Order: sequence, then structure tokens, then C-alpha cells
Amino acid sequence: MSSINDFTGGYVKSMNIANVGIGLRAEHYQEIHQTSPLIDFLEIHSENYFDKNSLNYFYLQQLSQQYPLSFHGIGLSLGSAEAVSTDHLKQLKALVTEFNPFLISDHLSWSSWQGTYFNDLLPVPYTKEAMSRFITNINQVQDYLKTQIIIENPSSYLEYKKTDYNEATFLNEISEHTGCGLLLDINNVYVSATNNNFSAQQYLNEINFNKVQEIHLAGHICKQFAEGEILIDTHSKLISDPVWHLYSENIDKINNAVTLIEWDAELPALSVLLGERDKAKKFLTEVTHG
Repeated sequence: MSSINDFTGGYVKSMNIANVGIGLRAEHYQEIHQTSPLIDFLEIHSENYFDKNSLNYFYLQQLSQQYPLSFHGIGLSLGSAEAVSTDHLKQLKALVTEFNPFLISDHLSWSSWQGTYFNDLLPVPYTKEAMSRFITNINQVQDYLKTQIIIENPSSYLEYKKTDYNEATFLNEISEHTGCGLLLDINNVYVSATNNNFSAQQYLNEINFNKVQEIHLAGHICKQFAEGEILIDTHSKLISDPVWHLYSENIDKINNAVTLIEWDAELPALSVLLGERDKAKKFLTEVTHG
């Protein structure tokens, strides 16, 4: 397998660290299509657009003529002990061929077994065995698509007792061995660090920002239990002040990554997403022109 370290898709040359996009959701299709707001790029959940006869696909055809696209997958199940589904790859490749996204991403997780897909992104232990499986599956995907993919760090609520690496090192090693890029979700870092009592900033000190091609910013909720509180990565709220702080404190490390405002549940008006976009752009402008 020859690692693919550069993606020369349609829009990548015009992308830089000042570009901030939003997640495309059905509730905003018509407004975006009719008003054409100034948005640097749109990110979709790939699997929602596999059906060419769907309303989702129709709007994607329309909006792809106005905006660059990033594809964010939830179904490759890269951490599974079995090979990536060929049927899934065929559908993803057809979508990629049709729309030529400038980034293709999925998660550091697993979500299927023997054809059964689960309604969550499930964690893997950060062991040498799990790393070998990730490397094999990522190579399979990149060879099939003939392009690089990028991998997102998950949010976590518990940690495995037996591990060989911390998460940042695990991601760095996978990127080094496969040529894949990284998608750094700063909200996920904060949620995991708070829930598992480690330093979010130390995590960000260890991650290889040279491999980071996209950053996600999202909101979370806090649940109170008798044993204490836990943060849950819901993508249903405004981005929290601690996450904005981590973003601003580490923004000078960003070399070639775009930023995505991610909101999946309890969707607000489009203007709210654009307001969060503007806030991110303000931080970026201060760095690039400061």
C-alpha cells in the first residue's frame, strides 16, 4: 500500500485556516439554497446521501454548485475486528466521484459487526492489536477511494484499564503509518478530559497539528448523577466557553486546517450557526492578521 499524503480535489487549493464551515442539515436546506449565505464550506454526513432518489441527494446536487463540500462519515467502522464493508465503500466512492469533496473523514471507533450497524460510535482500547486493525482498515479505505481520509478523535465517558498508548499518541501513530490526516474535535477533547480526569491542554500539546486538516467545534450538555456529573457530546448547544478557550489558546498551532461548526440536535435557526461561525472567524483573523 502506498500512503496518500496529498488530496488534490476540486476546492482544496482555495482552503486555508481562515475557512470556517457549518454542518449541512435538512432543516436548513431551503434557506441556504434560496438565500445563498456566505459560507466557506458545508459538511455532510455521507451516509445520509447514499440514496440518489432522496430529497437529501437532490439538495446536495443543488448546493454542491454553490459551496465546497466535506464528507463526514459515521459508518466505516474502522476499529472493527473485520474488514470494512465493500458495499459501504462502493456507495461512498460513488458519492465521492459525483461530488468531489475536499475532505473525507470518519471516526476513531467501531459501529458494526457482521452486517449489523449500531446506533453509536463505540470506543476501542488503545492497544497494539487495535492499532494494527485500524491501520489495515484505513489502508483498505484509502486504497479503494484512491485518496486520503482523515480520522476524528472520539468523545469518551469511561477508559479501558489496559492500553498501550494514550489517545493522542494512538492517533499520531495511525497517521504516521497510513498517511491519513487527523480531524481534531476540540469539544470531544474537552468532554473526554473532563469525564476521565486528564488535561485537555496536555492532549493538545501531544497531538501532531501538522497532520490536522480539520477542526470541529460543537456544544455539549452536563448530566448530574448521584456519583457526580458527566459531560455528554450532544452537538445540541452553543459552543461552551472552555472549548472556545482551548480553540483560541491553540489556534496558532493550526497550519493547514479548516474549522467546522457542528450542530446535530435541537437545531437552531441558521443565523445561530452563522453567529458561531463568525466567532471562530474572529479568533482566526486575530491570529492571521494579528
